[in-house]
Amino acid sequence: MYKSLIRPILFRFDPEAVHHFTFSMLKNFGFVTRLFLPKPIEDKRLEREVFGLKFKNPVGLAAGFDKNAVLFNELADLGFGFVEIGTVTPKAQAGNPKKRLFRLIEDGGIINRMGFNNDGLEAAIEKLKGNKGKIIIGGNIGKNTDTAPDQYTNDYLQCFEGLHPHVDYFVLNVSCPNVGSHAKLEDVEYLRELITEVKKINLSKSVQKPILLKIAPDLNDRQLDEIIDLIAETKIDGVIVSNTSVNREGLKTSPEILAQIGNGGLSGKPIRERSTRMIRYLSEKSNRAFPIIGVGGIHSAKDAIEKLDAGASLVQLYTGFIYEGPELINDINREIIKRAGRLPR
Repeated sequence: MYKSLIRPILFRFDPEAVHHFTFSMLKNFGFVTRLFLPKPIEDKRLEREVFGLKFKNPVGLAAGFDKNAVLFNELADLGFGFVEIGTVTPKAQAGNPKKRLFRLIEDGGIINRMGFNNDGLEAAIEKLKGNKGKIIIGGNIGKNTDTAPDQYTNDYLQCFEGLHPHVDYFVLNVSCPNVGSHAKLEDVEYLRELITEVKKINLSKSVQKPILLKIAPDLNDRQLDEIIDLIAETKIDGVIVSNTSVNREGLKTSPEILAQIGNGGLSGKPIRERSTRMIRYLSEKSNRAFPIIGVGGIHSAKDAIEKLDAGASLVQLYTGFIYEGPELINDINREIIKRAGRLPR
């Protein structure tokens, strides 16, 4: 129903306006919308234990959708195994000027330059106090756009400290192409400093939360080797592969339209192969030394299985969720069960 009826209507309107409309519908009329969706699949064979957390299924929602921790309870009802909120920054910020979200329908992709628009740390904490315990929640954290380079780490530490009682794991977002001083955030020396400081706070707590690093799909093999070494040295809990891309090679969308859109991070089908290749490289080169969450271009059960087979322990949806709809969650979980031996009755 979503692809044949709902999506054609939604795709007639501005992507960001549709995002807010969808949010409102799920938040205020979720009980109605769920009547038109298949019941989420629940099966013991879907359960996964990863970095010390037990996931009811391995299909999560990537950061960027529920930026302000508004909808995680309702998203749990759709069947997700986990939801990642954020990116959260210490202070609220409007993000980049609109228009900043674009569909590449020919390519099954999206370009965004949202710029970490969010209501800030305190607002996220207040929303998380309404957690009904239905789902594992990840906290994706970043820096404010106007933060001076010598204060970047403080921004991450402030978010980590504030969200620590309220989320189950953390993601250090250092790979978004839509923030200033992007190069510094991906510098290995800086990452070592950042991870060390975050871990100090984590170790001071009575309960430690897993810490993951989210990396870009545009890294070369030498940079991936550095990531493997960094994880081994700092002993963080895992990596998310991958964020959005600045690469525009091989797109069906015309160069003229791409020039009109301008800069931003590309997600969806165009980055599927790159993301999967990186997962396989990191998994094999490290001898599966750390868990990987695979994200990027998952538009079908086959795409998800491809990432799991490449070495991912869990997967996340974003653009595929927008293009394919909530049914994609069940499609993936059904295929996982099928591969485990038999379909549920």
